Amino acid sequence: MCGIFGYLGSRPLLETLLSGLRRLEYRGYDSSGIGYVEGGALRILREKGKIASLAEVADSVQTKATAGISHTRWATHGVPEKRNAHPHLSFDGKIAVTHNGIIENYRELKERLQKAGVAFQSETDTEVIAHLIAKNYQGDLYKAVAATLPLLEGAYGLAILAADEPDLIVGARKGSPLVIGVGEGEMILSSDTAAIVPFTKNVVYMNDGELVTLRRDHYQLTSLHAGPRKAEVSSLSFDVGMIEKKGFEHFMLKEIFEQAETVANAYRGRILPDEGNVKLGGLNFTAADAKAVRRAVIVACGTSWHAALVGEYLLENLAGLPVEVDYASEYTSRNCILEDGTLFLAISQSGETADTLSALREARTKGAKTHGIVNVVGSTIARETDGGIYLHAGPEIGVASTKAFTSQVTALVLLAVYFGRLRLLPSEDARRILTALTKIPEQIQHILERAQTLKDMAARYLDGHHALYLGRSYNFPVALEGALKLKEISYIHAEGYPAAEMKHGPIALIDENMPVIVVATKGDTYAKVLSNIQEVRARKGRVIAIATEGDKDIAAASDEVFYVPETLPMLAPILNVIPLQLLAYYAAVARGCDVDQPRNLAKSVTVE
Repeated sequence: MCGIFGYLGSRPLLETLLSGLRRLEYRGYDSSGIGYVEGGALRILREKGKIASLAEVADSVQTKATAGISHTRWATHGVPEKRNAHPHLSFDGKIAVTHNGIIENYRELKERLQKAGVAFQSETDTEVIAHLIAKNYQGDLYKAVAATLPLLEGAYGLAILAADEPDLIVGARKGSPLVIGVGEGEMILSSDTAAIVPFTKNVVYMNDGELVTLRRDHYQLTSLHAGPRKAEVSSLSFDVGMIEKKGFEHFMLKEIFEQAETVANAYRGRILPDEGNVKLGGLNFTAADAKAVRRAVIVACGTSWHAALVGEYLLENLAGLPVEVDYASEYTSRNCILEDGTLFLAISQSGETADTLSALREARTKGAKTHGIVNVVGSTIARETDGGIYLHAGPEIGVASTKAFTSQVTALVLLAVYFGRLRLLPSEDARRILTALTKIPEQIQHILERAQTLKDMAARYLDGHHALYLGRSYNFPVALEGALKLKEISYIHAEGYPAAEMKHGPIALIDENMPVIVVATKGDTYAKVLSNIQEVRARKGRVIAIATEGDKDIAAASDEVFYVPETLPMLAPILNVIPLQLLAYYAAVARGCDVDQPRNLAKSVTVE
């Protein structure tokens, strides 16, 4: 949550800061602000609402300043108001702070400062940081920050300015991502590489416990405990065109339509067709390591958790591995047992999800080897795990995840085949699965070409206040994901259930006003799903079915059918989720909702 963007250089400062913020707005959009030094004093611009409100104010301001920090907020402490927007100033007006994260002991710190006579202007936890730095400041901002950080409990990504050092930004990171952009005569500090790539592709990823001092032509990384670090400069693998809408009305729609390409990217170069096997070098497994795996534990949140549930079916069915899937946010609340032979897998689009990181670190303290499935190269999960699989899906800007889900499931198919071949999966069966997987991009394109049909369905059926999604086996997680998409962006209350579980409570909700979306493609549970549909119809529920092309029986049992190309049951989630994504999208657009930036949500959840 929240986006930080700091800049030092010769470009027009306010215009540059606003440009960076716009590319971070998916991380939070209830208020925003800018801070810079001019005439020996800190100047602060802050506004409630989206960045457009801040831009209106900034357009009337002229400055020759060359260094500034900016922030777009997702509220944690304090309601979305101008006084709670960042940057926050210290009591003496000499220090400005932008912050992503939560300071868990801020009440104790605030009480101590108030007793010392400090008056607070906001409801935020961040303001205590500015005051503490000011208390420690004696002409050297780096030293003041270094003295303050040990007092803070919790998570932070910080960008800090001092009125007396106008050409310096100090950054600090603990549990919340920060990336340095290294340009020609300019430096950038950002929560995300998406805001850096228009300026430079050269980046340095900060580690937890590090501070950075940034000047126009120099940066210095220092650990609070280990001293200076000579950092490796990485090159970003995407360009600015990948974070533009390219003619689509919304980023979400663009990303839905990219899935034929992104699924192919997830398996490209990893399939060995002649051997009926896959190559996953990023796992960093020896043959002995892989054969020693006896169990898998997968942690994730939200959409990634739904992908993990598909992975549970895949690994158990194809590899005979027992699998436990946990909400990452609950994992650390239990004394989870990680015996020898456990594959611990963390799934996260951003690679920065705070709950997933906490679960990962808990597993590491117990001696587990950890692996990740992430999309963002250089992210914290990618750097803190022993190995893993990159999705190569490109930046996902829409808050509601779409292409990451299908890429995650694709990666899990590869992982299941990998372990299956080591354990019980014959080469001919693996070859059949992998061949079918290579046909998926073309089949996705076939679905996308009929998007208008789904737009019409959404207009007819998803205009109320509730919806129910049902599926079985591999398609149960798809039902969960379809329901999540609908409530995330259209604000229609929706629930996903195993189709058979409907009889144990939710069936009481069904009447002629309740649309029930049933994922009913061909597979071992198909006959039972048809029976579940009849149970809905008997209660006058309106059934929209997602079915396999050529299925003539389903039409008689449903009010509406959307057909998807036939594939193997274990690959069906990749196809079946796409109509559900489009139904949610068109329902949200019809209701006038902000699709890319739905209320109360943010893209990268970096607080627990």
